[in-house]
Amino acid sequence: MKRKLFIFKRGNAGQIDPQLYPGIITMEPVLIVGAGIVGLTLGQALQKANIPFRIYERDASPDARGQGWAITLHWALEYIQQMLPEDTLRAIQEVQVDPQVAKNDNGNFLFIDLATGEPKFKIPPSTRWRVNREKMRQALLRGIEQHVSWNSQVVDVDVKSDSTAAPCLVLADGTRVSGRFVIGVEGSRSLVRRVLRPDAYSNSVLPIRFTGVAVDLSPQEIKPLRSMDPLLFQGCHPSTGVFFWFSMLETPDRNGTRGTPDEHYRAQICMSWPVKSGVDEVAATDAERLENMKRRSVGFVPFLRSVVEGIPKGTPVVEIKLADWECLDWDNCDGRITLAGDAAHAMTMYRGEAANHGLLDAFNLFQALKKVYSGEKGAKDALDEYEAEMRSRTRRAVRLSRQACHDAHAWEQLNEHSAILTKRAVTGEAERL
Repeated sequence: MKRKLFIFKRGNAGQIDPQLYPGIITMEPVLIVGAGIVGLTLGQALQKANIPFRIYERDASPDARGQGWAITLHWALEYIQQMLPEDTLRAIQEVQVDPQVAKNDNGNFLFIDLATGEPKFKIPPSTRWRVNREKMRQALLRGIEQHVSWNSQVVDVDVKSDSTAAPCLVLADGTRVSGRFVIGVEGSRSLVRRVLRPDAYSNSVLPIRFTGVAVDLSPQEIKPLRSMDPLLFQGCHPSTGVFFWFSMLETPDRNGTRGTPDEHYRAQICMSWPVKSGVDEVAATDAERLENMKRRSVGFVPFLRSVVEGIPKGTPVVEIKLADWECLDWDNCDGRITLAGDAAHAMTMYRGEAANHGLLDAFNLFQALKKVYSGEKGAKDALDEYEAEMRSRTRRAVRLSRQACHDAHAWEQLNEHSAILTKRAVTGEAERL
């Protein structure tokens, strides 16, 4: 029998109050753990379909901490355009790092020789939106703010052996919340993943270290970088194996400084390198980390070295831990609990696909949940199908991204077939490395 969908009011714990709606059949909500981009996208899609949901986020507020620098949306665009309301899509378009470039973007991804500044490869182009990650998160919150519980850290998931029993989230303050499904989408150190795979939840650490900064640059300082590519480019130094990444974060039109004495751009500058000895480990202080970046830029073409040398003292230098998790099997407890995004398949950023895979997860999971709530399919079958497709697709993606990370630091081994250079596309496990 199909169950009707409806809009309802919830109590503080995200449950339906039967006293407000006597005589109707209620639907238990989808409980989403994590209010990042993937979790919020899933929430937007569920709201659009009138499927009840609640999102639990450990952060105290939407702006409690930064959500990274910027991300590139490419092959996932067609999926979010089907999932999200028009006003939300427009809001995401408005947070592109350079709206003027976006109007005529050719989608090229350059890989250059850092010693000469010459482009060595052009990664096959595709339609892309380069968006500020934190602002995209804010755009996705619009219209579903009331469904997000902030300062709500999930510390356990209680799933009874009885397949008819609702799964229950246990929060740090002792609150217990039950629902129809639990979706772990809280990043690469997911608690829900740990519950599902207590024997093998840890990420595999790669022997590469990565640091980066966000820095303000004058129009003159950024000109040679933007001449290479107005949005982003990357490269390797042939003799040292040091990798360099540049991307835009804000233009003067975005930060409001156009035409003022303080006119400036904001850019992301990142570097990574293989670990060969203890001196290659990331230092504890920003000052030491910045000094390391400047030291490793020796030998760069002058316009790149000057940019790194010019990073001001006192600039925060963030370390990104390079590690991955290959979407192992887990028991979804008769279709009551599953994972999506980095919680399901953590991967390095060297192919720029992690967010795109997470958004496709949200699309496919949404389709599965719709079938369950409409009565078209049972929960176990729906989640099994969702997970089978995701594993086939993302196990290969994790391995490709891992290989791309190694490729990025091995100039002599690079060719057009290298994982860091091949076209970004949705593919399954049948195409093996």
